[in-house]
Amino acid sequence: MSDKTFNLNQLHGLLVEALCAHGTKARNAEPVARALVAAEADGLPGHGLSRLPSYCAQVASGKVDGHAEPELNQVADAVVVVDAKGGFAYPALGLAIERLVALTPKTGVALAAITRSHHCGAAGYHVEALAKEGLVALMFANTPKAIAPWGGTQAVFGTNPIAFAAPRKGKNPLVIDLSLSKVARGKVLVASQQGNPIPEGWALDDRGNPTTDPHAALSGTMLPIGDAKGTALAFMVEVLAAALTASMFGFEASSFFSAEGSPPGVGQLLMAMAPGPVSNGQFQTRLEDLIEEILHQDGDVRLPGDRRLEMREKASQNGISLTDKQYQEIVSFSRSKKVNQ
Repeated sequence: MSDKTFNLNQLHGLLVEALCAHGTKARNAEPVARALVAAEADGLPGHGLSRLPSYCAQVASGKVDGHAEPELNQVADAVVVVDAKGGFAYPALGLAIERLVALTPKTGVALAAITRSHHCGAAGYHVEALAKEGLVALMFANTPKAIAPWGGTQAVFGTNPIAFAAPRKGKNPLVIDLSLSKVARGKVLVASQQGNPIPEGWALDDRGNPTTDPHAALSGTMLPIGDAKGTALAFMVEVLAAALTASMFGFEASSFFSAEGSPPGVGQLLMAMAPGPVSNGQFQTRLEDLIEEILHQDGDVRLPGDRRLEMREKASQNGISLTDKQYQEIVSFSRSKKVNQ
């Protein structure tokens, strides 16, 4: 059968229905669906619709509390702690971002720690929200174990994304979002769902051998960016996102992919900075000077995120096409027996 195309609002509605059908409160389903659709529109399927089956299954099994109300506590003048309470990360991160936007213009720098959390999706999505409010932002997130220490064979660290965003006058924010594995683990998930092999050099199987089998890769370990330097960065993120937030380390957290086990309980750390005071009002000018120098070079020079923005614009205008299999899967989730919300 032919593909079906939906605009972003239609797709958002389908995802909300599916999440609610499995036990997610509508108030929580909204930000989850919004983030998944945004990732799909940006050409990041590993953080998009591919996550819906595991999200629904985890809510239905109780691994994720679809009714959790995140709780925010301000523990210092410029520091807040948000307890996700075993629910989805997106409502907790939304609460943290809202408070950081209010605090940072007064304090110059503000920090939000999110604990007892879950998969945060595309980390760039969250820092971009802060940059749209005129703030420079950093985010660190730890994930279930997937990377071995350098020289080791057993996974300890997660793929542990780092994201950065900076505002630009009259333009979309500059966003840099990277996983500390050579590719995000979500890409391996998509390959396993589609029955496709993965390129050699992405992952090792559970015996430490290179593999192109996505199922073997999900049972094994991901290769880090930059070899030993990548594992050092992953170590750093475990400290910032888990130790500093009193959350589960990657080796302690249960899988984001399966419905079995206890809540993952991972952490995220968000930092927001007001660029005006520290730069004496020169931040925007200096940033554009740097960007101009980069783009002035000959060749196919692009800024980080340019492709993502092109994909976003295309999806906004033309919608997102789903295969018949994808569409039927979402519809089947939506038609599942409703639970009390």
